[in-house]
Amino acid sequence: MSEPVMQARRLVKRYQQGPREIVVLDELDFTVKAGERIAIVGSSGSGKTTLLNLLGGLDSPTSGEVSVAGYDLAGVSEMQRGILRNRFIGFVYQFHHLLAEFSALENVCMPLYIAGISDKEASARATSLLERVGLGERLTHKPAELSGGERQRVAIARALVSEPECVLMDEPTGNLDRQTALEIHGLMKELSTSLATSFIVVTHDEALAAAMDRRLSLAAGKLHVEA
Repeated sequence: MSEPVMQARRLVKRYQQGPREIVVLDELDFTVKAGERIAIVGSSGSGKTTLLNLLGGLDSPTSGEVSVAGYDLAGVSEMQRGILRNRFIGFVYQFHHLLAEFSALENVCMPLYIAGISDKEASARATSLLERVGLGERLTHKPAELSGGERQRVAIARALVSEPECVLMDEPTGNLDRQTALEIHGLMKELSTSLATSFIVVTHDEALAAAMDRRLSLAAGKLHVEA
């Protein structure tokens, strides 16, 4: 059996709010397999984004462990954690966070530049991926010249260009119309199959959640399987 792409063990996140202790995640266990697409749903304030930040190494747990591709994120330095994020994890948010002064191609190249990849190789890889997500004719366009759906496709290409094991998505279709959201659903499914990329998606989009391999609900600090 192959090693899980990502695993959380007895994950706890607590905050102190004056005299009160707020428990957001309560000894949560979670395993993600290669190519698996998982939806995480739950009410506002249930801790979904907190969980994503912990899984992505952007925040540290109060206790417990998150491992990515076999590496314990809490057991490495901040510099090493950054290297692991860049190599193994992609991020896509509700707001695309593209750099306005750069073209679609340049935005997608950024993670490769950070990793020390040559300009020529970075450009070739980014071009190939943008063509794959249907933006081969929009390489030189800046974010302001792209539609909402196109900007989100660029963001997905940027998340995938380093060939991460897992992509974390926080409401990726929240600002998109229904047709564009359906196109993003199809793109995720195709990429999970062809590249064995895992997707963990926090969403209120019922259609997106229903299309995933697993749908989990976060409540009272625990993940529960939904039918």
